[in-house]
Amino acid sequence: MYIYPDNLKSKATLWLWQLKDIGIAGVCAVISVLALTQTAFFLPILLTAVYAFLTIRFEDTSILDFISYACRFFFSQQLYDWRIG
Repeated sequence: MYIYPDNLKSKATLWLWQLKDIGIAGVCAVISVLALTQTAFFLPILLTAVYAFLTIRFEDTSILDFISYACRFFFSQQLYDWRIG
């Protein structure tokens, strides 16, 4: 299902990916299948699957963005300023 961009300002999406990510994943998938059938080398197809998973988008936030936000929240210095009134 193709979702048309809002007011022609947001990026076009197809299912849960942006069209750019689908193109990259498709080309990588073809190369990965060729590598798998010719050399029995599994790493390219694994990397393609990881890339496709990390570029899934929900409301303009990809899974990779969410992971980076979570790491930044949990592993960076937290500063709390306690004031009265």
